[in-house]
Parts: sequence; structure tokens; C-alpha cells
Amino acid sequence: MLEPSFLDRRTFLQHVLTAGAAVAGLDAAPCTARGPELSAHGARRCSPFFAFDNGTGRGVLPPEQQAKMLKELGYDGIGYTGTQAIPQMLEALDRHELKMFSTYVRADVGKEKASYDPGLPAAVKQLKGRGTAIWLHIVGKGARAQRQTVELVREVAAMAADNELPVITYPHTGMFVETVEDSARIAKQVNMPNVGASFNLCHWLKVDGDQLETRLRKAVPYLRLVSINGADAGNTRQMGWDRLIQPLGAGSYDVAAVVRLLNELGYRHPVGLQCYNVPGDRRANLQTSIAAWQRMCAAGIQRDP
Repeated sequence: MLEPSFLDRRTFLQHVLTAGAAVAGLDAAPCTARGPELSAHGARRCSPFFAFDNGTGRGVLPPEQQAKMLKELGYDGIGYTGTQAIPQMLEALDRHELKMFSTYVRADVGKEKASYDPGLPAAVKQLKGRGTAIWLHIVGKGARAQRQTVELVREVAAMAADNELPVITYPHTGMFVETVEDSARIAKQVNMPNVGASFNLCHWLKVDGDQLETRLRKAVPYLRLVSINGADAGNTRQMGWDRLIQPLGAGSYDVAAVVRLLNELGYRHPVGLQCYNVPGDRRANLQTSIAAWQRMCAAGIQRDP
């Protein structure tokens, strides 16, 4: 793993200015470089909707087949994983006029030195100008973790700003950034214009599962990405992922109410579909989910800003 050489104060301030100019403010969107902020799904216009590559055939299907399937089904693009083989996926997405909305990248904190995926510097150059979010999941704990996380995100954000890319932390059960509050707090502390937060429904259900409006209302000024999926209602903290991650439209949890609340709070950024370990035929699952999303759009749950 690469050990970041953290920025001195002067270099950090220079990169803050660069980020503001290059990204034109993440407040507008994390994907300003390519594609519209809103895209058409049926009669109404909705936030862009993309599928995580854990549901499109990552490691099984070649990029061309994944992109072709997403285009045929009506998705706006993909949420990628890692820093390898990015040019090949970009080529396939470009052929089908789709976007790579994010790439999921690991960082580690809490030990003597923090680190991140050593392929990241090359990846941000390959993604230059595309608005793809570097979606950091931050693993670690301990007394050093908070300070190291802020420093690490600042370094990654400076690197990303030079390539017109946003950086967003990913709340994940059991990791240092675990909740939407954690993600928003880091964005506030880092205080760079290309750094934002995210909300992941399945992880919120696993870790919190209550006071959704209160939590989202506080976090929404920083939110730049959201992930959703079908899930069951009930004592979600005790449920396994098989019940907390289902195709959109499946399960008893009212996901439409979450989307409606986000819309009412002013969220107008992309929405991703979490597909981790969903069993069955991947195309059928993606079809079920896009149909559920289109019904939400047609019902006016998502509205033009």
C-alpha cells in the first residue's frame, strides 16, 4: 500500500483554491464534467441512477457486456470498484454513452502510517475531467484514526482536484467511517470544495435504523452520493445482508419514502443501486430494480429542482 506524504500548509491551501476552480463546487453535483445532472426515466426527470458493479458482473463479464446490459435496461452508468482496468471500462461506457459515477477505493488508518490504494494516483489521471467520485471506504480504528483520516482525505482531494474529480467518504458498517454522520463530519472537517459525504441505505439500516429524517437533515448539505436497494422492515440491526440488500422494489421496507425524503430535503445528486450478494440472475435483478426506480419517478417521488 502507498504511504501518503501529507501536504504542508501552503500546498494544501493551493490545492483548496485549485479544487474550487476545477470542480465548480460539489454543491452543484459530483459529476459536473460529463453528462447532465438530471436524466430522463419515463415521463419525469430524475436524479441519475447507476448500478454498483457488484451487480453487473464485476470479475465475470467483460466491460463491454456490462455496459451494454446497463444501457439496454436504462441505467445511466456504473459504480466501479478499485483502481485497476479503468481505461477498459471507460471505453466500454463511452461506447454506450454511460458514465462511471464512482470508483470504490480503500484507505487504511489507525496504524503508524495511513495508506490508500497504491493505484489511486494513476487512476485519478485516467479519470481526469469525468467527474467520477473517488468513493473512499476507510478502514481502521484507534487514537490516530481521526487525525489520519482528515489528513488522508485532504491529500486525496488535492490529487483529485488537479484532475477535476470529487472525493466522497463511504459509510460502511464496522469501518472508521461507519455512519452518514461520520461521513458528513469528515467532509466538514476537511473543508475542501471537492469533498462530500454519502448515505448508504443498507449500512444505515444495519447500524442505525432510526431517526432517518433527523440524520439526513443534518447531513444533506454535504451529501453528494446516495445508495439504495430493497430491504425488509423490522429490527434491521439484527438482520443479515440477505434481508438488508435486495433488488429495489423487493422487501417490506419503504424505500420510496427514503427517496421522497431526500428529494424534499433538496438532494439532487446521483443515486446508486447496491447489489452486494443479491442472488439470482443479474439481468433480471437489474430489470426489477430499474422498473422500481422508474415507478418512483413516474409517481413524482423525484422532482425537478
